Amino acid sequence: MADFTSSFWNWFIIIPTIGGIIGCYFLIRWLSIEISPEDQAKSMGHIWDEDLEELNNPLPRWWLGMFYITLVFGLGYLLLYPGLGNFAGLLGWTSVSQYQHEVDIGDAKYGPLFSKYRDMSIPAVAADATARKMGERLFVNYCATCHGSDARGARGFPNLRDNDWLYGGMPEQIEQSIMNGRNGVMPAWEQALGGKQGVSDVTEYVFKLGGRDIDAAAAARGQEKYQMLCTSCHGPDGSGNLLLGAPNLTDNVWLYGGSQLRVMESVANGRNGQMPPHSEFLGKDKVHLLAAYVYSLSTGQESEAE
Repeated sequence: MADFTSSFWNWFIIIPTIGGIIGCYFLIRWLSIEISPEDQAKSMGHIWDEDLEELNNPLPRWWLGMFYITLVFGLGYLLLYPGLGNFAGLLGWTSVSQYQHEVDIGDAKYGPLFSKYRDMSIPAVAADATARKMGERLFVNYCATCHGSDARGARGFPNLRDNDWLYGGMPEQIEQSIMNGRNGVMPAWEQALGGKQGVSDVTEYVFKLGGRDIDAAAAARGQEKYQMLCTSCHGPDGSGNLLLGAPNLTDNVWLYGGSQLRVMESVANGRNGQMPPHSEFLGKDKVHLLAAYVYSLSTGQESEAE
């Protein structure tokens, strides 16, 4: 790692950059020093179609001038802006400062639109049609990639229009999920269960908890293993644990698919789900509005207003 932070890489950028500009200058001088626009064009000795002859016509003065202007512009740019290794430029410009400047302008202009809902409860914000529209636009920009533009989710991404919540569907819990993110980890159990047969047995018992048709003998074997390995997260009755994000196994709502193959995959290989935190780049006011919109989806307020 020390090699990449040494001064060698700084000069590795500076020398070729400056050398390239100087080299271009001398190349232009060398190619034009013995030719002037007043000189009569000379033949290069190449003739096509009997009389089509290549001549060494010099470039016009204005064209050569454009080359020189380009070189001067490049030097000026490298003096003012970062481009020469660690040299920050005379203006001290950085992409971070430029981004922050644009964010500050946006916050000053649009911040009051979001802050007026700051002290309202999430249910009250969800009942406001204008606030819901603002929350919807935030959702489309920041959440639709994973949860879909209709918020119905996809495999591995929860449906936000139902009442099945891994970490709780109360207004404060929704806001907390958006603000700080969530990390859900389901460990792989195939080895601990003794292979595919053990995985299959536990899957049958999980289906029994959900009221599905099952192989009774396999479910009985799976129940014993379930009680040993799974109750600490999903509970003895399979109702889940909101504090851990452990899903309810009795409602037939499946984040990664409810077929036998998908459930066996979850049991055998585990699952890792991550909801990134949004507080840093959205801020509390926008998260508050976004949480209100998501809350309106689950309560039906959003559809009632349409």
